[in-house]
Amino acid sequence: MPRFDESKAFVPVRIAVLTVSDTRGLDQDKSGDTLVARIEAAGHVLADRKIIRDERAEIAAQLRAWCADTEIDVIISTGGTGLTGRDVTVEAHRDVYEKEIEAFGTVFTMVSMQKIGTSAVQSRATGGVANGTYLFALPGSTGACKDAWDEILQYQLDYRHLPCNFVEIFPRLDEHLRRK
Repeated sequence: MPRFDESKAFVPVRIAVLTVSDTRGLDQDKSGDTLVARIEAAGHVLADRKIIRDERAEIAAQLRAWCADTEIDVIISTGGTGLTGRDVTVEAHRDVYEKEIEAFGTVFTMVSMQKIGTSAVQSRATGGVANGTYLFALPGSTGACKDAWDEILQYQLDYRHLPCNFVEIFPRLDEHLRRK
């Protein structure tokens, strides 16, 4: 059961949404739309939004560019996490990660099991950190995006969530870069 410390002020997070698809444009991007609607409804800021082809180098380059942008705190991608040959989003994310958040994929699988049963084993959702930015790769279905946001991210991206959350450790994500 989620708990919140209502004495703390809500801290809006700046989030970029990346849809990975060879076939969709913004007008057909239901998963991206789902994420944007939830991000804004929660009080966060949509910092940027793009659609990019299923090309590992291009995905990684976009992730790196956003990680270098001080106006972006979190990147959420949707699509390209499956098992087929064109699904390279997870590999692109891992090319960028400094640290992987292994438990994100585990918790996402647990949530998915409740919704789609053993089909959850086909998802390779992942999360990580690079250059002080959180990155999450979600499957391309609207259901998966809803589940990831509604069951995990809305809580971890809320500073008031107890006992801990991703927002409260933002200042320490890149401390290794400042050490001498």
